[in-house]
Amino acid sequence: MIITWIGHSCFKIESDGKSIIIDPYEDGSVPGYKPVREKAGCVFSTHSHRDHSFMDGVVLSGEGLGYKAINAYHDDAKGEKRGPNRICIVDDGKERIAHLGDLGEYIESDELHCLDVLLIPVGGFYTIDGKEAARIVRKLNPRLVIPMHFRSDKYGFGYDEISTLDDFVSEFSSVRYLDSSTMDTKADYGAGIIVLRPRNLA
Repeated sequence: MIITWIGHSCFKIESDGKSIIIDPYEDGSVPGYKPVREKAGCVFSTHSHRDHSFMDGVVLSGEGLGYKAINAYHDDAKGEKRGPNRICIVDDGKERIAHLGDLGEYIESDELHCLDVLLIPVGGFYTIDGKEAARIVRKLNPRLVIPMHFRSDKYGFGYDEISTLDDFVSEFSSVRYLDSSTMDTKADYGAGIIVLRPRNLA
């Protein structure tokens, strides 16, 4: 499959002419990013917050990729703080990709094991933080991991809200930084953790 990091938690996944957009963010909801204006066969939102649910930013065109939703929580209090969150498992019949959305607490599910790619939030505060994300990665042991929902000096929420990538990547010895927003899941990147460059930088 081809994975493109549009920005924040928004990804486009494509396979054999089929496509899906996950978590398109509303215009102006995340500093440093241009608006989402995409075409895809289907669109999925992990939860209703502005930075994950701008369905109007996606024009439906073509055939959608198959997916399955798993109920989870946006916090560590069974949703009492920030509500529900849905994990999206994309499956093209050859590979499986899990997008964890704004996961606030790990849930046990057989669907999360034997993954080809895991898209995981690492910024903390609104989601699990880098250390907890690393623990989940070690537990699930996917083939490839792409971190999301973190800040840098160019994009993302402020320093008083979410953190950088550093706490997460410091937990691993094998990290590859790509000067691209797109990756092919069949390629050999020589590392398990793949850091993409967001495509929609302002």
